Amino acid sequence: MSNIILKEHYFDYSSFIGGWYMPNFICDDLINFFKTHSEYTEKGKSFYENRVDVHSHIKDSIDFSIPHKAQDYPFFLYRIYLKQCLDNYTEKYKNVKEDLYYFDINTNYNIQYYPPNGGFKTWHSERMGPNVSKRVLVFMTYLNDVKDGGTDFYYQNLTSPAKKGLTLIWPSEWTHMHKGQISKTNEKYIVTGWYTFNEC
Repeated sequence: MSNIILKEHYFDYSSFIGGWYMPNFICDDLINFFKTHSEYTEKGKSFYENRVDVHSHIKDSIDFSIPHKAQDYPFFLYRIYLKQCLDNYTEKYKNVKEDLYYFDINTNYNIQYYPPNGGFKTWHSERMGPNVSKRVLVFMTYLNDVKDGGTDFYYQNLTSPAKKGLTLIWPSEWTHMHKGQISKTNEKYIVTGWYTFNEC
């Protein structure tokens, strides 16, 4: 698996957003896992008014939390392809490894399901307080095609399409404020999480 070549989705170099396509079967298997383990899902939570809780007017989703050390199928294979995406990203932006070394996926990550009219509806970044200050990079994979369900990036003035298999990596900082496009008619599935600094 060391010679994986993934098709790149072009984003302007200055955006600091990278995108590569995983195989469709991984997306299908992740969605199937989510559907067959619904007893372990819960309403998605977000930060609002100094607390993390269910705030459906901000984030309307059903989430499945994946242990960051999970090695069962399909997670181990997803992580192999995700590692290739990260390698591609750090090859494109070489200073990531040179200046921000010793980071990994050290916290649980999520499969998220958004029903029609669901989504992450407000502008946010992934490092908006001291409790998440160790986040370095964000990753997100679209698990299905949603024509009107991409991701808007505020300062980059761009919208990423929700294309099955497309995996994005971008900085967790305020420079990359973003929100989901809200589809009124289509369901949307993603996997998302963070690379964080390792404990010293």
